Amino acid sequence: MKGIKLGNKQSKYPIIQGGMGVGVSLHRLAGNVSKEGGIGVISTADIGYQEEDFAQDPIKANLRAIGKEIKKAREIAGEDKILGVNVMVALKNYVDIVKECVKQKIDLIISGAGIPKDLPEYVIGTQTKIAPIVSSLRCCKLIVKHWMSKYNYIPDMIVIEGPEAGGHLGFKAEELEEANKPKLEDITIEVVNYIKQIEKETGKEIPVIAAGGIWDKKDIEKFINLGASGVQMATRFVATYECDASDEFKQAYINAKTENIRIIKSPVGMPGRAIYNEFIRNTEKQQCKINKCYNCIKTCDVTKTPYCITKALINAVKGNMNEALIFCGNNVGRIDKIVSVRDLMNELVCY
Repeated sequence: MKGIKLGNKQSKYPIIQGGMGVGVSLHRLAGNVSKEGGIGVISTADIGYQEEDFAQDPIKANLRAIGKEIKKAREIAGEDKILGVNVMVALKNYVDIVKECVKQKIDLIISGAGIPKDLPEYVIGTQTKIAPIVSSLRCCKLIVKHWMSKYNYIPDMIVIEGPEAGGHLGFKAEELEEANKPKLEDITIEVVNYIKQIEKETGKEIPVIAAGGIWDKKDIEKFINLGASGVQMATRFVATYECDASDEFKQAYINAKTENIRIIKSPVGMPGRAIYNEFIRNTEKQQCKINKCYNCIKTCDVTKTPYCITKALINAVKGNMNEALIFCGNNVGRIDKIVSVRDLMNELVCY
């Protein structure tokens, strides 16, 4: 398997570990994935939740934590490895987070949960590469054309996130119903063909990465044969010793059954895939009292939201599973044990 080339660096394998927040993919997971030949990705969503002043000043705590996590991840991975961050467009202080990541000389910013229209503005003239997350050819064209016309900037990578992915999804609720659900394979073929045209016009190589429901080497090879340069995987990396989440979080993945996985309406208005637990059932009946707003997502209205998504995700990563929102991918029911990142990577690339 050929790795993914970005600038003057290239991963050994065509595998990106998806960014998972809050706190699920921080320096330990991302650093070890990069060390073992993939591209590790730190999630910046409420990345500073462990900082002492997070409750008082979450924005300041998050910005400070970015530098700490990137430094620690680099110490694990080594300077020659590709290290990325995931930054959600929906974050209220999106621009400040992007700027801080660039300041810390991160190799790659992957950005979705909205359209990153002005992302090139903050990386032009730096070594940081950028990749929008798209869910359709239409979305891909919109971003590529806008970046080229406004900034004369061609994406360094395209990540296609299909409907089988975990967490917040870039589809309308009705598109996620089985009868209407688009196929990642079809979207990949369309986007690859379009990007090939852009590559011919510009002379720039643009890796296309398929994500959402990727499970094993067979899946990886399938999407590479469709023209993708690699895949992004998240759910399988939760069930590793190096994952930054609590043991209780990992055990919830092991215990999960396919019938327990549902598309829910996130408190911030987006559809998302999660484990349908007692907490979610209770919040569907009665709104939780919200005593503190962490100013995380632009679309959140604390007067109407059924619960605080920041608090629920922090509860999950810390192991308070009775009050937790547990995002997951569609294949979580197939996980049955914890393994090391090294062993997982070997399984994904070897026969």
